[in-house]
Amino acid sequence: MPHLKVQPFNHSMISESLPQSKIMTFHAKSLNEKDELIGIVYEGEEFLLQLKPDIQSTLLKYDKVTRPLKVNLLKEALDIVSKELQLEIISSNIAISNTKPLLSSEYFKKIKDFENITFPKDKVSVEVGFGSGRHLLYQAQKNPDTLFIGLEIHTPSAQQVLKQIELQKLENIWIVNYDARLFLEMLPSNICEKIFVHFPVPWDKKPHRRVISSSFLNESIRVLKENGRLELRTDSNKYFWYALETFFTIPKVEVEIRKNEALEVISKYEARWKQQEKDIYDVYVKCREYSKERNIVLDFNFNIVKYRNGLELKIPKKALVFDGYFVHFERIFKIEDKRLLIKCAFGSFDRPEHKYIFLDEESCRYFVSPPVKTKVNYEAHKKMMELLNV
Repeated sequence: MPHLKVQPFNHSMISESLPQSKIMTFHAKSLNEKDELIGIVYEGEEFLLQLKPDIQSTLLKYDKVTRPLKVNLLKEALDIVSKELQLEIISSNIAISNTKPLLSSEYFKKIKDFENITFPKDKVSVEVGFGSGRHLLYQAQKNPDTLFIGLEIHTPSAQQVLKQIELQKLENIWIVNYDARLFLEMLPSNICEKIFVHFPVPWDKKPHRRVISSSFLNESIRVLKENGRLELRTDSNKYFWYALETFFTIPKVEVEIRKNEALEVISKYEARWKQQEKDIYDVYVKCREYSKERNIVLDFNFNIVKYRNGLELKIPKKALVFDGYFVHFERIFKIEDKRLLIKCAFGSFDRPEHKYIFLDEESCRYFVSPPVKTKVNYEAHKKMMELLNV
């Protein structure tokens, strides 16, 4: 991803340059680490750049939590900042691509779009982790009466599929660059025909990171129509048996199992596995019930929370575990005397949110955007309000 390696420089230049800067808005310094952050507003996007100083050089790079999906936007911002600060560049990978910025496509949706969205088709299906997009594109071509929502956390894959949507002139695909485990809670009940989970990462050493879990399954059943189905396809024997065990935790369930089923379209990886005569398992879980609609109003405003003198010294440093969720204020950054930027992780143990919280003497807000509006995130949010309102 885009970054610059520059000669060490006097970081006080950043604060001095803020009043005249075209895009820099603040300079935040970590209380306990050397890392620093620069607030950026550019092309309608708000995000952070990181400064990681060393003896021989300083790394200026994007921040993972707040990065925009448009890579060229990051590169342009890095270039502007380096010129405004007159930095001496040692090495760079911010060459601007001439390719059309596909992520401005109408087929690219942000997670917050789903808080109030109209679905253009009566039929909706979801594919989790579409990778190269072969299966997703094929399904969209074959079923023009269905809206396919493709979820993929790997940004280059999202970019490539958006390009294919344009080239193939498809109008029934939405791309979402977000964690599927959180996304499903944004969908209405009984809306999906199918949920495809093809070749998820097994995460044998970190099972808490697996897509398939009891909570994911419960959400899948909620959003599936009656007789809709969740389709798991995996080459991992361990994942297959783990998934079966998870699926049978539902009191009433219909499960179908197939082995080495031939699909009409396969990925290049699956083709390679077939050549190696590797077994591939399909597990279909059919929804047998109608789910009630959820009418939950979740308010993620911080209300009366604001910066008070010495607040940074009162914030808990260790992760706090509660019934069903956790809160961890991971790192605290100071912006001048009376503003804080707090990097935090919170929510579900297997589906944590990562956000920044910005506080000044007048208000408090999530930087850049509020968390996904799930019940467990809301419980964590209320606890963070309590911990910060001291």
